[in-house]
Amino acid sequence: MQMHKIVSSSLFRGTAPLLSTKISTPFLHKATKLTSSFAQSARFYTTQINNDHSGINQWHGTTILAVRRDNKVVLIGDGQVSMGSTVVKGNAHKVRRLGSECIAGFAGSTADAITLFELLEERLEEHKGQLLRSCVELAKAWRTDKYLRKLDAIMIVADKNVTLTLTGNGDVLDTVDGVVGVGSGGQYALSAARALLTVPGIDAEEVAKRAMNIASEICIYTNSNYSMESISVDPATGQATITTLLPKPSSTTSSSSSILTPPSDTHTK
Repeated sequence: MQMHKIVSSSLFRGTAPLLSTKISTPFLHKATKLTSSFAQSARFYTTQINNDHSGINQWHGTTILAVRRDNKVVLIGDGQVSMGSTVVKGNAHKVRRLGSECIAGFAGSTADAITLFELLEERLEEHKGQLLRSCVELAKAWRTDKYLRKLDAIMIVADKNVTLTLTGNGDVLDTVDGVVGVGSGGQYALSAARALLTVPGIDAEEVAKRAMNIASEICIYTNSNYSMESISVDPATGQATITTLLPKPSSTTSSSSSILTPPSDTHTK
C-alpha cells in the first residue's frame, strides 16, 4: 500500500480553513515544484513590469533617419523628448555637425551622446578626417573601456562617402541601400524611406521629410518638429558642403490658432 502523509491546511495560504487531507508523496512533490515555479514566474514578471514602467528606457522620444541618394545625404531627427508617458520637450536638436565634413545624430541619453560626439571629434582630428577608421577606434574604446561601456546611446554618422551606425556593443555598421533608422520610430521611418526610394524624381531631402512625417503619425514618441543636416557633393570637384535644413512652418499651427480665436461680433447687413 502506498504511503500517505498528512498535509496541514496552512500550505494553502489565503484560502478558507480546510480539513487536513491525505495526499500521496509523489503528488506532494509535484505540487511543491509547481508552487516554486509559480513563485519564480511571479518574481520575473514583476521585475519586467517595474523595468518597463520605470521611465529609464532611453530609446523613447527619439527617431533618427539617414537617407543617401545621388550626391546628397540627409540626416533628420525629430524633436520630441519623453519621460515615461509625458512629453518633456518638443523642439530638441538631435542632429549636429562633426568637424567640417561629417554629420551625426543620436538616440539615447543626451549626456552620453555628447560625450561620444566629443570622443569621435578627437578621433577625427587624430586620423585626419577618416570617418570609418575613427568610428572603429571609438567603437573599440567604447566596448573595452570600463567607463565608456556604461554610456547608453546609439549614433548614426555620415560623410560624403559612407553612412555608419555605432553601438555600445562594438558594432560599426554600414548601410546597404543608403538608408538607416534608429530609435523608437526608426523602423517606421526606415520602412517608409525604402518605399519612397522606389519613386523616381524624389531627392534625399524629400524622402527624409516624408518618412519622418509617416513615423510621427505612427510612433507616439515621435513628432514632426524635426531638424536636419545634409551633405551635398559637387560631382565635378568632389567638394562636400554641409547645410542645415529647417522645415517650413506647418499649416496646423494657423488652423489650431484659429480654433482658439473667439468669433467676431461683426455681422453682415
